[in-house]
Amino acid sequence: MFRSVAELVEIAEIKGILLSEVMILQEMDQKNLSRTEVFANMEKNLDVMEKAIEDALQGVESVTGLTGGDAVLIQNYMREKTPLSGNLMMDAVSKAMGTNEVNAAMGTICATPTAGSAGCVPGTLFAVKNQLNPTREQMIRYLFTSGAFGFVVANNSFISGAAGGCQAEVGSAGAMASAAIVEMVGGTAKQSADAFAITLKNMLGLVCDPVAGLVEVPCVKRNAAGSSLAIVSADMALAGVTSRIPCDEVIGAMYHIGKQMPSSLRETGEGGLADTPTGRLLKEKMFGMSI
Repeated sequence: MFRSVAELVEIAEIKGILLSEVMILQEMDQKNLSRTEVFANMEKNLDVMEKAIEDALQGVESVTGLTGGDAVLIQNYMREKTPLSGNLMMDAVSKAMGTNEVNAAMGTICATPTAGSAGCVPGTLFAVKNQLNPTREQMIRYLFTSGAFGFVVANNSFISGAAGGCQAEVGSAGAMASAAIVEMVGGTAKQSADAFAITLKNMLGLVCDPVAGLVEVPCVKRNAAGSSLAIVSADMALAGVTSRIPCDEVIGAMYHIGKQMPSSLRETGEGGLADTPTGRLLKEKMFGMSI
């Protein structure tokens, strides 16, 4: 039914339906499933996300000890202090980081669109849930809206750090979350597209430089940044701020930037933060490799 954001928005506007509905109809058509089956499949993903966040807020730690416990620290901070960036923002940060802490601890998460960027969509969803009080159906639709934009990115650019850097992972994930927030609040399809574009524009060029080649440092905290940007961009779009560069062109720019990015900055663990003195020492400590 659609391969670009422009087509996605056009279908929603012409038919007078939500972006999530466009994705649902496409899933029904392509997979020959009923609406009930499509919803049930997506609800399983929602259940996994919810469980991951619950586990994270109980406190988890990775085998390496590089990550874990930060989601709990932020929740404690929110209870004891008044966060400068507000409770909604910090709750999203906590839950986004927590999801990735569960991933690093070998727990079960839902890749959205990848394991390394799995925190942005659920982190923002379960944060805005406390403010918007959505129905279960609205929460599931949030995932369909995210998926619709992720579908476009996957078919026109990259969603993996190995292919296009972290702009393709956390950049895409944060942008997907931003578009979904707008729909949940009641914004238009065009505003969702603008929010997506604003988020992704601000993530362009982000490298993938995992320390010791592990999906921990800086991956977990980058999900915090992606979630924060998603919320800010959603507010900007809802206020009427638009992206001067069309959404599909932003996705195209991300593709070209990724193609130009050296392999040392695309998940190989050879450059960037992975190649700092501390990054190299951590790798040697964990794997006994002299560098």
